[in-house]
Amino acid sequence: MSEELAEGLVAGGATRPAGFLADGVFCGIKEHDPAGEKRDVGCLVSELHATVAGVFTENKVKAAPVLVDQERMQLGVTCGIVYCSGNANACTGNQGLANAREMTALLANQVGVAADEILVCSTGVIGKQLPMDIVRDGISRLAPARERHLEAAVAMLTTDEWPKEAAAEFEANGHTYAVGGMAKGAAMIHPNMATMLAYLTTDAPVARSFLQTTLKRAVDDSFHMISVDGDTSTNDTVLALANGAVGGPEINGGAAGEALETALRAVAVHLAKEIVRNAEGATKMFGVEVRGAASVAAARLVGRSVASSSLVKTAFLGSDPNWGRIMCAAGYSGVDFDPDKASLWLEDMLLFQNGTPTDFDEDAASTLLDRKQSLFILDLADGNATATAWGCDLTTEYVIFNSDYRT
Repeated sequence: MSEELAEGLVAGGATRPAGFLADGVFCGIKEHDPAGEKRDVGCLVSELHATVAGVFTENKVKAAPVLVDQERMQLGVTCGIVYCSGNANACTGNQGLANAREMTALLANQVGVAADEILVCSTGVIGKQLPMDIVRDGISRLAPARERHLEAAVAMLTTDEWPKEAAAEFEANGHTYAVGGMAKGAAMIHPNMATMLAYLTTDAPVARSFLQTTLKRAVDDSFHMISVDGDTSTNDTVLALANGAVGGPEINGGAAGEALETALRAVAVHLAKEIVRNAEGATKMFGVEVRGAASVAAARLVGRSVASSSLVKTAFLGSDPNWGRIMCAAGYSGVDFDPDKASLWLEDMLLFQNGTPTDFDEDAASTLLDRKQSLFILDLADGNATATAWGCDLTTEYVIFNSDYRT
C-alpha cells in the first residue's frame, strides 16, 4: 500500500488544483477484468489552457507518444493528456504515430479543443500496435471529473500494485495554490528516467520558461534519483501543467517561485519514492544520502551509482551489512574523491570512518536492514553539496516476473 503522506503534503492527486478533471476506464488492452478493478485508458483535462513543461526519456528509441509530445511541446500550452496502459506504442513505426495522434483527436473532440492541444502517453509492452478499435471505445467512455482522480491514477498502472498520488499547497502573491500529481512505474526504473509516467498540475499562473526550469530541477531531485533495475525505458514522460485557475500575477521566480518549487519538488519526491517502494518483486527500499560532495552533480552521481548497484541491492535483500559494496559503487561512479576522508553510516551506526572500518555490531546492523526502509549516509568530506538517491532490493521474484513478462 501507499506510504503515508510526508510532511508538507496533503490528500489528493492531480485534480487537487482547481480546474483539472480526470478519469480512467477499462477498454480491454489489458487482460479481461471480471472484477471491474482494472483500467487501461485515462485522461487528465484542464478546463483552461495550461502552460506545459516536460521531461522525456533520453533513450534513443522513443515511443510514438514521446515523439508526438515533443513536437507539440513547441506550442507551450495544452488542454490535457490522454493515455493508455498495457501497450507502449513503441517501435511501431508510422502506424504507431498515427494511432497516437488519433488518440489525441478523440479526446480533443470530446472536450472541444484542437487535437494538437492534447498530449498523449502510453506504457506497457513494446513492439505491438495499439488495438485502436477498443481504444476508441474506451476514450469515448471517459467522463472527466474532479472526483475521479483515483480512477485516472489506476488507469496508468501496468505491473504497479497500487496507484500513486500526492498533493501540496503553497502561498504566493496573496493566494493559496495547489500542486497535484500522479505517477506509475515499477520496473525499467533508472536515471534518466524510467518506465514511468508522471503528471504534475498546479492552479497557479506560471511562466513557461520558469515552469520548465522548475520541473527539470524537481525531476533531477526525484525521478532521476531512483533505480530499480538499471533499465531506462522508451516511454518515460513527466509533464507539468499550470492553468492559472486561481488567478494572480504570473510566477516567474522570486519568493513565489521558491514556494512553487518547494511544493512541486515535495510532490515529485513522494511519487518517485512510491515507485521504488512498489518496484516489481521489491520487499524494502533504501535511501543513499550523499553529503560533503564537491558539487550537487557529484553527490547525485555517487548516490545513483550506489542505488543502482546490483551487489548493493542483493546485499540489502539479505540484510547483509556488506558496506564495502557501497564504497565500491561510489568509487566507480566517476566522481573524484578521497576514500581516506570518506565516512559511511547506516542510520546512526558508523560503519566506516576516514577510510577505516569501525568495529560495529553486525547483528544490530542486519536488524536495521530487515526494516521496510533504511538510510545509508555517505560523507565524502570533499565539499558542502548533498543529494539523496533511492533504491530497492533485487529479488528472485523480480527475475521470475521479467523472465516471462509476455507469456
